[in-house]
Amino acid sequence: MTLFHIFLVAIIQGITEFLPISSSGHLILLPKLTGMADQGLVIDVAVHVGTLFAVVLYFRSDVRIALAGLPRALTGRVDTPGARLALLLLIATVPVIVAGALLKLSGHTESLRSVAVIGWTSIIFGLVLYWSDRIGPHKKSIADWTVTDAIVTGLWQAIALIPGTSRSGITITGARILGYRRHEAARISMLMSIPTIVASGVLLGAEAAMEPDPTVLAGAATAAAFAFAAALAALSLMMRFLDRVSFTPYVIYRVALGLVLLALAYG
Repeated sequence: MTLFHIFLVAIIQGITEFLPISSSGHLILLPKLTGMADQGLVIDVAVHVGTLFAVVLYFRSDVRIALAGLPRALTGRVDTPGARLALLLLIATVPVIVAGALLKLSGHTESLRSVAVIGWTSIIFGLVLYWSDRIGPHKKSIADWTVTDAIVTGLWQAIALIPGTSRSGITITGARILGYRRHEAARISMLMSIPTIVASGVLLGAEAAMEPDPTVLAGAATAAAFAFAAALAALSLMMRFLDRVSFTPYVIYRVALGLVLLALAYG
């Protein structure tokens, strides 16, 4: 891979991972629309690591609290805010892991990676995000997150296995429908991304380790650094403006992108 190709993949992953516009959809489209070679599993793992570091750094206070409470949560003692947050994040991650395993075993993973599928999901789930942001009450914060809400948002997250859906977009949608304030819905979504990215990184890393390629390690480090910088910048800007700007700009982008993709798919 050229440095430009690595830079392009990393920047796309970094910017789109946390914005509600689908990182997987954009990365699938890159080789399909440009003719570039697929970046491969090692680079995939690298950009996931980069975005993971970005979200952990940005939400370091929440992450510190959850990590401190994790041992208590694992032993069934949910008697501190940290243990409660850790338990809820674990619960919210279960549906996407189960659904991902079933999807992989079914052999339908590749059939969903089409331009038409990404076009339709970009439009449909973009409009669902717009609807939820309009009807969802602004009353709950992360302190109100319950086991039931964690299960519900976890089920919404599982839908993001369909390329073009957007993991952040669909979990924000679910949280807004449940009544979480815009900023808090995004906060829950971003924290949910941490165990999900870790699980995805472990899976991709295990696959990449089966076909090691030492020649791409330098490129992988570069990709991780670029992805980290892009993700941190995109995440910071989105969270900063959420109290003043709705999700409508992202919805407009999703619908426009979806229409272009459908024109390409059926034209």
